[in-house]
Parts: sequence; structure tokens; C-alpha cells
Amino acid sequence: MVVLVLGAGGQLGQSLQFIANDYPEIQFNFFSRLDLDITNELELKSIFNSLRPNFCVNASAYTAVDKSESEQEQAHLINVEGVKNIALMCQNFDTTLIHVSTDFVFDGSKNSPYTEDDVTNPQGVYGKTKREGELEIIRILKKYFIIRTSWLYSQFSANFMKTMLRLARDRDSLSVVNDQIGTPTHAVDLANAIAKVILSSSTNYGIYHYSNEGKASWYDFAKKIFEVNKIEINLKPISTSEFPTPAQRPKYSVLDKSKIKKEFNLLIEEWQDSLKK
Repeated sequence: MVVLVLGAGGQLGQSLQFIANDYPEIQFNFFSRLDLDITNELELKSIFNSLRPNFCVNASAYTAVDKSESEQEQAHLINVEGVKNIALMCQNFDTTLIHVSTDFVFDGSKNSPYTEDDVTNPQGVYGKTKREGELEIIRILKKYFIIRTSWLYSQFSANFMKTMLRLARDRDSLSVVNDQIGTPTHAVDLANAIAKVILSSSTNYGIYHYSNEGKASWYDFAKKIFEVNKIEINLKPISTSEFPTPAQRPKYSVLDKSKIKKEFNLLIEEWQDSLKK
């Protein structure tokens, strides 16, 4: 099973590299943005032509949520045009695409977990471009799995967990938002789920939601990070209005995982248990 992974230098890409040896049936081929520019059709075609992959995992994206508000063209280039290029290449080479998307496609106005059929209504440039990328895939391909996830963290790259641990080394107190609710998701858990999708032989293509189980505010997440790492710090809950950002975040973005659990027979851990690992 030949699998092309794009965005290998990012958090999910590194998590896939971390678990690759656990899946000897899969021949992973990793390409970072330094190796391959997804906005360059000729570069993409050359790699597809060389590997003839059965699956392409697109873990590449413009993910700087706040910066995207002022870098709209760059966000669109990567999250829409780049994704369109990948989808067209997958079509040409009969490759199944696994594309990673985000809870930011929702506006956060709901107060129960979002299903795959819920209406999207992204509020910022990042969410809008990710949704446009999804629509390009749906328009071009029949063989695709779009996996929306949320609040990724891991031992790799920059993320909330590592930021909290870094700040705690220099400060006695921290203020963290407590009125945005979602689910922290260990990127290695998502990587394992993607491997299981690849090995499943499923043809029930479409959109799926994946995160760890449970829900939390960013304050809850930070509190548990410090508890697990036995760090004593004065942690203060604050409202979103007290910590304004260029991009609007969903107030509530817990994802319903019923569909992916049933289709791929997945057991998903509670976020607190995965964090301890």
C-alpha cells in the first residue's frame, strides 16, 4: 500500500512519521513543504508519477489562524488552490485522498456536538479557506475522506500544550480563556486513525469527524497540562472578550465522532487520558 504524505514537517506529518513503523503494510512516503510545493502542479505531478500512490494524505495547510486575517492571499493559495491541485492529481492517478480539515468550518453557535451534516458557517479567513478546500475536493473527487479535527497538540511542532509548558518556565501566573469549548486532540491518535482508514478498504467516502472524547475549555486544558506535569502555577480563567484576537474562534466546536467510530471500528480515548501519554 503506497501512501504519499504531504505536509510531513507539520505536527500531524511528524505524528504520522512517529507511528509509521507500526504499520509495515503501508509504504509511507513523506514530503514536507521544503520538499514539495503543493501550489506547483508540475512538482506534484512529478511525485505522483513517480510513486503512483494508492492514498494521498494531505496534512499540509496554512494554519496560522490570526495571521490569515492579514495574509488572505497566502491562506487561499495553500488551503484552496493547493488542495485543488492535490485533488486533480488524485483524480488523474486514481488515488484516494485523505484530507485533514478543521472545526473552524463551523461558527460555534451550537451547544451540542457538530455532526458531519451540520451546516458550515466559518467566521474567519482560516475557516473559510479550509471550507473552500473541502468543496474543491467534493467537486473534483469521488474517492476521498475529509477528516475534520480540533485542537491538535503533540510532542511535535508548535501547539498549545508546548506553549503552556514554555510559558510556565518563565511566569508565576497565566490567564487562559475559559468560554471557548472544544476537544483537545492528540495528533498521534489522529495519525493512528488515519492509518486505520487506509487499511480499512472502506469505500464509504465523504466527510468524517475525529477528535479525542470529551470536552474542555482552553482553561480546562491548561489546568490539566499543569496537573499532569506537576507544575504549580497561578492559573486564571478569563473571557474571550478579555483576550481579543484578530480571528474569531468558535465558542463551541465539539465534534460528534459517531460516524467515524462506527465505519472504522475505532476506540477513541478521552482527551485527559491521551494527554497523560
